[in-house]
Amino acid sequence: MGKRLFVLLVVLMSLSLIGIIFVQSYFINNSLQNEERQFTLSVKRALSMVSRSIEEIEYRNYVTRIQPFLITEKDADSINLQQLYITIDDEDNDQTIVHRNTVIEERFKVPSLFFEIDADSISVSKLSNERVTNVYSNSSLDNGTDLTPLRSLREYSDMEEEEKILYKATFRDLLKDFPVYKRISPNQVELLLRNELVNRGIEIDFEFAIYDNDLATKVQSDNYQVEEVLAYGVPIFMDNNNESSYNLLVKFPQRRKFLFSSIMWMIVLSVLFTSVIILAYSSAIYQLIKQRQISQIKSDFINNMTHEFKTPIATINLALDSIRNPKIIEDKNKVQRYLGMIREENKRMHAQVENVLRISKLEKNELNISKERLKLHDLIEDAVTHVQLIVEDRKGYINLHLDAAKSSVLANETHFTNVIVNMLDNAIKYSDDEPNIDVYTENIGNNILMRIVDQGNGMSKQVQKRVFEKFYREHTGNVHNVKGHGLGLAYVKRIVDDHQGYISVESEKGKGSTFNVRLPLIS
Repeated sequence: MGKRLFVLLVVLMSLSLIGIIFVQSYFINNSLQNEERQFTLSVKRALSMVSRSIEEIEYRNYVTRIQPFLITEKDADSINLQQLYITIDDEDNDQTIVHRNTVIEERFKVPSLFFEIDADSISVSKLSNERVTNVYSNSSLDNGTDLTPLRSLREYSDMEEEEKILYKATFRDLLKDFPVYKRISPNQVELLLRNELVNRGIEIDFEFAIYDNDLATKVQSDNYQVEEVLAYGVPIFMDNNNESSYNLLVKFPQRRKFLFSSIMWMIVLSVLFTSVIILAYSSAIYQLIKQRQISQIKSDFINNMTHEFKTPIATINLALDSIRNPKIIEDKNKVQRYLGMIREENKRMHAQVENVLRISKLEKNELNISKERLKLHDLIEDAVTHVQLIVEDRKGYINLHLDAAKSSVLANETHFTNVIVNMLDNAIKYSDDEPNIDVYTENIGNNILMRIVDQGNGMSKQVQKRVFEKFYREHTGNVHNVKGHGLGLAYVKRIVDDHQGYISVESEKGKGSTFNVRLPLIS
């Protein structure tokens, strides 16, 4: 995959993900606003019903008190009689229809003791209504017959609506300036509010208060506070001009929480699905990056794999050239020494072939490494023999400073020897001049510390953080003077970790590197 195509895919996927998150956020915000509008509408309707209910309660109490005076046989103090006649000629049926509507208003004086007002009495009105419809035959009228109804439809009504209007008008005038706490109690208001709100699905705590011209009255809930919380209000105790100085205010401290809870399932599902998308997106991007990295190192891995044999092959060639020397071939001890080197380097080549397999098995925890009691100093000396000829051929040196008094560790001889060889080989490869290497050991508590110090090229801080990653190699532009596939130090770290040890690197660009390996001692 080309770099431009890769960048384009990442940009498109990122924009799509941002778009999905934006749409989800917009949808949730829009749903929250709809819920808030519906909440406000329901509260206002509930308050309107409560306002009507409060007035109805007062009116019923008023009627209950004056009703005994209206149903007695007491004569009215005054009577007002009004009659309305309507005549309609029905030519099709040869009839005349006469409608008569009689309205009787009787006024009574009622003691004001029941209403606690400063007056001896109040006037209340009792209304009754009589509607009569008479139908006369025109032929009977022409023959001089008396106006005798042929058909009479009588309707009587106590005019409940009209009477109610008059009662309420009188009642409103009476209690217009009456203290509000004597007209309604906080418990009544709370009960009415709770019932109306529950009927509309609003089952949350609320606080209420009745205000008179922006001044709080005694009719309020215990915990009502003047604070920056949205209050819903409605006028109550309207007068005959539909005006009132009283307002019933209701606040909901948990309003936002209630609104969010109404769409909580939507938010949870949205967050869940968005998280899955983000996780899948991140995984896809990670896999794309990894695949691109693998693609980039694939060619290097194939081309440089054989260069891992450079050190052992170079050692074998030097040993063979030395054996060919007439002076050395006569010396059986030296010949045996060089033959031993060839045999050991042949083993190393075989080990290098299986290096990739070992890394894979280590990562899958399938590599069974048997350990035994060994002297770390012996392993160091054995490892040095593998690279000694290469160092001498490049006019360099390896100096050993084995100062640790105790060096017994629990280790695998083959694998840990390879660890030391890999670190020495790394120091040799990354030294442009002659490789000058010093190996130190010392005891620190119950551990032994081995330090391999070179005077090579060194590495930057960024490279130090990733030097033990599999396949990682420092970028050097188009210069590939050091071959390898980035497995050596990754293998080193996995083996050291398996031995319950710790490895770190200290380096400065152009001033060499120091690899520190700490292992636990055994008694």
